[in-house]
Amino acid sequence: MFDYSSTKQQQQPQSIVVENGDSQLVESNTPESQNSDNLAESPVESVLPMTSPLTRPGRRPDRQQADTEMMKDRFAKLLLGEDMSGGGKGVSSALALSNAITNLAASIFGEQTKLQPMPQDRQARWKKEIDWLLSVTDHIVEFVPSQQTSKEGVCTEIMVTRQRGDLLMNIPALRKLDAMLIDTLDNFRGQNEFWYVSRDSEEGKQARNARSNDKWWLPPVKVPPGGLSEPARRMLYFQKDSVTQVQKAAMAINAQVLSEMSIPESYIDSLPKNGRASLGDSIYKSITEEWFDPEQFLLLLDLSTEHKVLDLKNRIEASVVIWKRKLHLKDNKSSWGSAVSLEKRELFEERAETILVLLKQKFPGLPQSSLDISKIQFNKDVGQAVLESYSRILESLAYTVMSRIEDVLYTDSLALKQTSLAEETSDGGRTTTETDSESAGSSNSGEETEKLDPHYSKTLLDFMGWNDNSSKGGDKPTKSPNLTPKKFSYLEKLENLNGFRSPKDRH
Repeated sequence: MFDYSSTKQQQQPQSIVVENGDSQLVESNTPESQNSDNLAESPVESVLPMTSPLTRPGRRPDRQQADTEMMKDRFAKLLLGEDMSGGGKGVSSALALSNAITNLAASIFGEQTKLQPMPQDRQARWKKEIDWLLSVTDHIVEFVPSQQTSKEGVCTEIMVTRQRGDLLMNIPALRKLDAMLIDTLDNFRGQNEFWYVSRDSEEGKQARNARSNDKWWLPPVKVPPGGLSEPARRMLYFQKDSVTQVQKAAMAINAQVLSEMSIPESYIDSLPKNGRASLGDSIYKSITEEWFDPEQFLLLLDLSTEHKVLDLKNRIEASVVIWKRKLHLKDNKSSWGSAVSLEKRELFEERAETILVLLKQKFPGLPQSSLDISKIQFNKDVGQAVLESYSRILESLAYTVMSRIEDVLYTDSLALKQTSLAEETSDGGRTTTETDSESAGSSNSGEETEKLDPHYSKTLLDFMGWNDNSSKGGDKPTKSPNLTPKKFSYLEKLENLNGFRSPKDRH
């Protein structure tokens, strides 16, 4: 590696010793090493240092050593399955990796309570440690055919390794969504249109509203008395639309990965024998009747708390699994058999999946269902575990950022209302009482949201061509909305959905 113009006797062999991640240039013990002083007299002007692959320019050795030790500790725990005793009682590698990604995201993004850029130290830690965890997917490969030409010109087809197809397609997409969310937070650097105040301060008590009262852990947001400026308001709507697209993409990837995971036998053993027992008589009757409106169905149910919404989701998912098993069941004499025809069972399954899509749309921050938890817990595929956990935390972060944006827009709408009321009072116009304004605001909340939001999107019923005529006119539709020419699966409805409504308060 050293090309000297002097005699060969002046050359001396040297070796590289890599120990604990640091590269050291060590002289050999040969007799020629005694002539090391002659190197200074050689006509070599500059010699490139030989570094270890772990060495990065501009990084101090102590920082590199700390990162190396942290990486060793992290992957040692993953190999042990979170069982530090080494007794083999740990979880599977897939579950350990999924938990590691989830815990990392919770420690990094758990303190993101404001619309402001992430601190540089937390952002650097996130990028570094998520790269460590995602590096596992680089070694999950599959064999693919490839053409190779020899020196003699003979073309031969051989099998080469390539990253697995689902990882090759989804990991770069999730990295792009990750970068978009961080860039969205960086776009709020230096803004002075809105600010946050302490919740216990006098100004914070005055800034509380119906939306911030349910989020006692968040600092209230304040805007100028006249509301936001038009450029700032347009910027917020643009960022909200961008984050909505990120959430939709992450949700679609997560739903796709979860659908490909196998259902554990323990979950199947816990299911009842038919869908009526899982749903209950009232819900089963509503889904299986001739005329079915999914939006009206949800309006008739009590979804006031998160627990009730999650219980409904668990019941419907269990019934979908039961109906799918019956569709693929060949032994009609089995206890899983049923007298219901296949056509009706397919119709019931489609209706249940439509309800699941609506629940996902109306409650994007809903916790995982029993089926999802069971799949993640008993999953053995490391690649699917990485995709599911990474897409899930990006979906959660997108929902958090969108909620923070909507907090600012809601405060801006209140400021605009107060300004308009003040102008009407000064002009001698008629002003409504406080109770009247509150009732009018609650009754026209949907219309005001549509007027304030230029990016307001259609609902799932509009997208699928189902008109809610029953809720307006009181009469039943002349044609069943289920008799559509094209059927959409659960994943197609998620992917083809034009947009989600703004997330509303769950309580």
